[in-house]
Amino acid sequence: MAENKQVQPAAGGDDVVVKAKDFWQRNAKTISIALILVIVLGGGWFVYNNYFKKPKEAEAMDKLFKAEDYFRQDSINLALNGDGQQLGFLKIISKYSGTDAANMANFYAGSCYIKLDQNDKAVEHLKKFSSDAKQIQARAYKLLGDAYGDLGKSSEAVEYYTKAAHHFEADKQASSEALFSAAYAAQHLLNKPDQAVKLYKELKEKYPMTQYGFEADKYLAQLGVYSAN
Repeated sequence: MAENKQVQPAAGGDDVVVKAKDFWQRNAKTISIALILVIVLGGGWFVYNNYFKKPKEAEAMDKLFKAEDYFRQDSINLALNGDGQQLGFLKIISKYSGTDAANMANFYAGSCYIKLDQNDKAVEHLKKFSSDAKQIQARAYKLLGDAYGDLGKSSEAVEYYTKAAHHFEADKQASSEALFSAAYAAQHLLNKPDQAVKLYKELKEKYPMTQYGFEADKYLAQLGVYSAN
């Protein structure tokens, strides 16, 4: 007759249970605190995001829209400083720091200061601005080039004009203008003919059908480079 054999528990099974109980007893307080922190912080983020950040962002955007209206009307001082009832870009930046509206207000403030010929302030605000919208970011780089150029900082002007030209090449008109500005500044302000030639050639190659692309040969000729066509 076959013998009845009882299945024995795996060796070491009791040790695993004992070790687990011992670990819990030694670390129960730490684990509990960690779990509570996860719950509290998670809940705190939910409250902050839904009851503070979003309403603040919506309010800031409303204020920005009204300041933008003054900007579109070319009422630069009102756009910057407000009218006593509505906030201007500067107040939006300080009051709603950290919001998308405040970020965009830096772009507008920089644009305003260029119009007011206060280019040091324009640089300060434009360098605080950043955007994933490539066309707008490229415009900010172009404005930085303008501001640095007016400040007599020609190397920085060429740098930012070139960044503007390369940042969103799908906008051929804006990119060709920025590339021309970089080449012109390299030629006439920096007196760096080799750099200017390189930039004019890039302009002619990438944007031959634009206004600035058509003009590239004329400026290359000034630098002793003639078209083979």
